[in-house]
Amino acid sequence: MTTISSKNIWMRRQQCPCGDWKCYVSYEGDAEETSMASQLVKSETNSLSETMVAPYVGMVFKSDDEAFEYYSNFARKNGFSIRKERSRLSPQLGIYKRDFVCYRSGFAPMRKKLSGEHHRDRKSVRCGCDAKMHLSKEVVQDVTQWFVVQFSNVHNHELLEDDQVRLLPAYRKIHEADQERILLLSKAGFPIHRIVKVLELEKGIQGGQLPFLERDVRNFVQNRKKIVQENDALLTEKRENDTMELLDICKATKEADEEFVYDFTMDENNKVENIAWSYSDSVNAYSMFSDVVYFDTSYRSITYGMIFGAWLGIDNNGRIILFGCALLQDETVGSFVWALQTFARFMKGRCPQTILTDLDPGLRDAIQSELPSTKHVMSICNILSKLSSWFSLPLGSQFSEFKSEFDALYHAESAEDFELRWSQMVPMFGLGSDKHIALLYSHRMSWAVSYTRGYFLARMATTSYSKSVDAFLKGLFSAQTCLRSFFEQVGISNNLQNQPRQQMPYTHIKTFIPIEEHSRKILTPFAFNAFQHELVLAMQYAASEMANGSYLVRHFKKMDGERLVIWIPEDEQIHCSCKEFESSGILCRHALRVFILKNYFQLPERYFLTRWRQESSFVCFYDQAPQQNHDEWFQEFQSLTKTLFAESSISKERSDYIRRELTKELTRLLNEVRDMPESDELAMDFTLSPTE
Repeated sequence: MTTISSKNIWMRRQQCPCGDWKCYVSYEGDAEETSMASQLVKSETNSLSETMVAPYVGMVFKSDDEAFEYYSNFARKNGFSIRKERSRLSPQLGIYKRDFVCYRSGFAPMRKKLSGEHHRDRKSVRCGCDAKMHLSKEVVQDVTQWFVVQFSNVHNHELLEDDQVRLLPAYRKIHEADQERILLLSKAGFPIHRIVKVLELEKGIQGGQLPFLERDVRNFVQNRKKIVQENDALLTEKRENDTMELLDICKATKEADEEFVYDFTMDENNKVENIAWSYSDSVNAYSMFSDVVYFDTSYRSITYGMIFGAWLGIDNNGRIILFGCALLQDETVGSFVWALQTFARFMKGRCPQTILTDLDPGLRDAIQSELPSTKHVMSICNILSKLSSWFSLPLGSQFSEFKSEFDALYHAESAEDFELRWSQMVPMFGLGSDKHIALLYSHRMSWAVSYTRGYFLARMATTSYSKSVDAFLKGLFSAQTCLRSFFEQVGISNNLQNQPRQQMPYTHIKTFIPIEEHSRKILTPFAFNAFQHELVLAMQYAASEMANGSYLVRHFKKMDGERLVIWIPEDEQIHCSCKEFESSGILCRHALRVFILKNYFQLPERYFLTRWRQESSFVCFYDQAPQQNHDEWFQEFQSLTKTLFAESSISKERSDYIRRELTKELTRLLNEVRDMPESDELAMDFTLSPTE
């Protein structure tokens, strides 16, 4: 009887090379790598077989499985295969005797034909061959061993050559990696003969050289379909019961907390189709940090066949905020439209300034329909993760060069530059008819920097934030056995994000410019860290005033890449062509260079966005006392260090002693600190600005 596991497995949704979102297993590695790996394994196997000793009476094995594997490898090298025949059992020892025989041992039993039945007469391969290996188990000083008690390598039939023996049923195994690839291609609609051809091309081998036959692939696909069909009935019942239970939990949560919100839809069979929910704390957080929302739809539940959508944000301390989530039956435009409408209703009609999503045409159409005034940006991290599966196989050795060119395209300064370089790249790599290239180009206005520059992203379109989101979502999906426990885990994560958290590491003054000290008092450590990075780099730039009062700012080592900074003294406004402030809310190094040139001790208030200020936290995470304590500790550390080095410089003996002992002690402390938790929560690491 076929059974299914109750464990709810979540897998990251990916587009396979065929472009189908419903193929969940991604292929990694190009044809050259696969071919090399295959040849290496074959080489090692042949080398092992050439030096293999024939089994002999008295030969010892740790287990009967080890003995069978050894005899099987010997048989393959010598042109035949083996099978397990008899075993003998005793109450004291369990199985204590094993017989392994040649695959042609014995004779096929006569089959009785019932009247009226027609059977295809197949000639049996069994011919009474007497090649065999018999084993006996002994326990010596509580150690179990298997001894060869009889061995014969005399065959009464012709032995096969290497290119024939590999086709014996015992050796025609479809390994797990090949199984996944076969299922992926089968889901994509590939016929069996095409699947075999694709596998041959990917492994870089000639036709007919796979370790299995086309009929083995056909049988595997048919058997897997049968298993899926048998499980479907069980899964359908489980889905219906669990989704109704989830709906009941939402109703109960609403009764206990009036500010909890949820909604759902039913299909034509009166079954729960889509369901979404959000918490009161999430709604409150959204009122403060609703400028940018990331809608992640990259995970699907294998058990329930539902897509998980999470609305995420970032607070003023760089930490992830969960605004709400949804379970959707599919990734159609209709499902995404319902999800966006429901989220807007949860958030009292307030739409985000910018929304970040994965590369999904259906989601793009839904956003254009439901959030027409919201800027739509597709995550470059999501796009980069797809490039290998899309282009590594067709481009081969050119893939690395293509990635470099694509990165340059992504960072192109202007739309004109992007269009020119794109028109040169496509024919350069022969991608004129590639559907993925066409897809990327049709969405270029949502991912290329030259088109999205100036869209406010609050530092969410970074690799660091993407990794934090992935870690956060994996925490939700780990070992969740049903929708009830999943709902509970989401609630726990929502509560944790609203608890008082440990302050982020305090950043010390580096430039001692008054602007820096003033900004540190206003910005959170996360925002100040980003600001300070730009301020330090501003020291490496020169500003040349133009006749109209604007400035050309360039790096002292770079003659190109200059930025135009427009200064409006009447309103104390500054605008840089890099548009870093418009994108992140943090002034860029070019604008700061001009402020320094203008002898500003404090920046205008307009350049300290509310979302990055310390007082904008909806939970009081910080106070000033820890900052003072950090300063006092740092000064004490500097004093001790200065005294230590002064005393050690008096003599060579002192100097050598301090150098030796201090190195050991610092190494010990460093190892202990590395073993300690990095933080009490998921915080986004700071990444450098990509403007230069």
